[in-house]
Amino acid sequence: MFRRREPVPFAFVAEADRFRSNVAPPPRERISRAQLAGRSLIGLTVVGGLAGALLFGVPALQQETAGVGTHQSEAAHGR
Repeated sequence: MFRRREPVPFAFVAEADRFRSNVAPPPRERISRAQLAGRSLIGLTVVGGLAGALLFGVPALQQETAGVGTHQSEAAHGR
């Protein structure tokens, strides 16, 4: 039912996984100080925005348990 596979007859197919090129890619260009400063400012702006969102958002999500039941609408006063 199941046949055994024969070895690959072509050597280049078997060696294709091990092939590596001897041509090196060109070196990456170093970023300038202006680009580094710009990227740093963008990163600081994003981190500052997230910190500000947490600073203002967390107190708004907390429930006030001390004042429960003390608030009444103005319609309840007239009755």
